[in-house]
Amino acid sequence: MIQSMTGFGKATLELPTKKITIEVKSLNSKQLDLSARIPSVYKEHELNIRGLIGRRLERGKVDFAIYVENTGKETTSQINQNILEAYYSQIKESSEKLGISVPADWFQVLLRLPDVLKYEAQEADEEEWNQLQATINEALDKLIEFRKQEGAMLQKLFTQKIENIKRLQTEIEPYESERVEKVKSRIIEALEKIEKFDYDKNRFEQEMIFYIEKLDINEEKSRLTNHLKYFLETIDSGNGQGKKLGFISQEIGREINTMGSKSNHAQMQQIVVQMKDELEQIKEQVLNVL
Repeated sequence: MIQSMTGFGKATLELPTKKITIEVKSLNSKQLDLSARIPSVYKEHELNIRGLIGRRLERGKVDFAIYVENTGKETTSQINQNILEAYYSQIKESSEKLGISVPADWFQVLLRLPDVLKYEAQEADEEEWNQLQATINEALDKLIEFRKQEGAMLQKLFTQKIENIKRLQTEIEPYESERVEKVKSRIIEALEKIEKFDYDKNRFEQEMIFYIEKLDINEEKSRLTNHLKYFLETIDSGNGQGKKLGFISQEIGREINTMGSKSNHAQMQQIVVQMKDELEQIKEQVLNVL
């Protein structure tokens, strides 16, 4: 079964002093385009994290983030005394100039200002890293499951569109012989309108046969049938088939276009336009296939 490149996964890890949340989401892309937000405490493991994501997700525009929330009583944060005093002086000076009352609770205001609190990052030990790695895999598992569900919907859509093209192809057949007779009659009528014009009927028949052979679409129909069959076989063969399906859809389009250029018949051309519409919807969604 095919997979979509669209997905989302989230997992959390509860530790004695902090809560870690892993979020990962992906969209379609020709290759792996990974953007990772990793706190400094886990920076030493960034290459391992990127490698893990690349092996499991293969392709897609991937946004990965680790969020850390301190929950323990002990804190690694410290007050930056110099910055706090600078804020205090500036606020007091502005208060005097503008005639605005100073805050009733100085600390409540000052501690919320940027860079007043500084955090001392502590490197994760091996046990914490192992737990974090398991949580990352859990988030990736959920994203992959999401991709499979999206892939199932895409597969259903592709099957429906391919069957529609097959049906439209059969609707062309009744017009083929009718088209040949119309072309032949039109040419004869045009010749008969020319006064005192004589022509070699045997040569005319030969040229007519040659011309009608150029309008024959049996070869295109045969190749189109094979391409449609190959497309369905490919989506049943497993994931990682997005690029291959793109190539097959291009071949399908080539045969449909040739049939349209050879049709020389209004009803046939209308059917070809409907086939193109079905194929265009396939091409749009193939871009989302892993």
